[in-house]
Amino acid sequence: MNTDTIAAIATAVNNSGISIIRISGPDAIMVADKVFKAKNENKKLASVPSHTIHYGYIKSHELTIDEVLVMVMKAPNSYTKEDIVEINCHGGIIVTKKVLEEVIKSGARIAEPGEFTKRAFLNGRIDLSQAEAVSDIINAKNNYALKNSLNQLKGTVYKKIKELRKNILHDLAYLEAGLDDPEHIDIGGFRNELLNNIINYKKDIKKLLDTVNNGRLIKEGIKTVILGKPNAGKSSLLNALIGAERAIVTDIPGTTRDTLEETLMIGDLCLNIVDTAGIRNTTDVVESMGVKRARLMSEESDLILYVVDASEPLDENDEEIINMIKSRNAVILLNKSDLEQVITVEEIKEKADKKVLLISAREKEGLEELEEYIKDIYFKGMLEYNDEVYITNLRQEEALRMSLESLEMVQKTIEDDMPEDLYAVDMMSSYEALGKITGEQVDEDLINTIFREFCMGK
Repeated sequence: MNTDTIAAIATAVNNSGISIIRISGPDAIMVADKVFKAKNENKKLASVPSHTIHYGYIKSHELTIDEVLVMVMKAPNSYTKEDIVEINCHGGIIVTKKVLEEVIKSGARIAEPGEFTKRAFLNGRIDLSQAEAVSDIINAKNNYALKNSLNQLKGTVYKKIKELRKNILHDLAYLEAGLDDPEHIDIGGFRNELLNNIINYKKDIKKLLDTVNNGRLIKEGIKTVILGKPNAGKSSLLNALIGAERAIVTDIPGTTRDTLEETLMIGDLCLNIVDTAGIRNTTDVVESMGVKRARLMSEESDLILYVVDASEPLDENDEEIINMIKSRNAVILLNKSDLEQVITVEEIKEKADKKVLLISAREKEGLEELEEYIKDIYFKGMLEYNDEVYITNLRQEEALRMSLESLEMVQKTIEDDMPEDLYAVDMMSSYEALGKITGEQVDEDLINTIFREFCMGK
């Protein structure tokens, strides 16, 4: 870890009420003293108590750049466990950059992305799962994602992983001791106890892995694909849902030839909506590529909105779509309810056995019922959110699966009555895999990769 003094703008760089320039490192207070002049000319930041705020000016030689408040937080009671100074200046882009320039001239360097949080991790203030939670809080798309990230920042993942690692290490230590000193430590009767322990550890890991799908929906949102024949009203539905003319709508079938993506908030849940090309057999090369992409999108979706033109009879294209959605989570929307209908709810429901709603995308009728239904199936059915921790991070998921695989190898080795020294190898692998979640078993490249995704001032 670099131990020099770093600085960055910690707030969004735009015109706003205030901006914050954060300085961290062994010379943070000294650097701040060079640019800060308190209203009381004799006051120096080096002599003030920790966690205090001071009023004054940022100056370049005798020129005043801005009127500021400066907060001083001395090590180790700070975010990075280093000395930190935060300069609160006015939020104009020019003035903020000028204050930062003076800080850099006075001995600090520009921080790398995520370097403040990286220092907090390397200095032992937070573990790696908490560091990733900081990034998730910043990027949270809804209240559920924010709440889960805050839980992780409090250490919910760390506590669970720490307890698992402690128990595995205890068993491993006893096993190793017995192998090293068989005359004084008999591990013959430990086999059944260890087997029971391994089964319980697996249950704990599986419980965490069971949260992955809901965790993904919480963090990333519900991938919602709009399917239907050409001219069924898919693009009109997209425009009606987001309240803007985002997609081109014409009476010409096949207008939409590629996917179009938008984000919609329904309550606290995020829908990532994808409008697709109308599904039909076509000789048009470009349109057929769009149809192929629509089929692929449907296979990767969390929810399908199948739009049916209720004023036209079903045909072979509808039959294909119905077969596509039979095993998927889908809602059928009988569109153009404002026109004379030739397809009934009972008819389509008999073929597809899915929830069917009558809507008119053009008249914006039935959309509230659709939104209520989506909230109902996710809030009360699929996505059972509570205060339990949810795994939303792919890296953490992979580490849990690696740990589980190693424990399954231990269980098989015990059940096959293999020598005890074989247990130790896989138990250590499981222990190390869990350590990747908290950051106790990671290399420098991985750490750098993780923190590179952070914003500059965090």
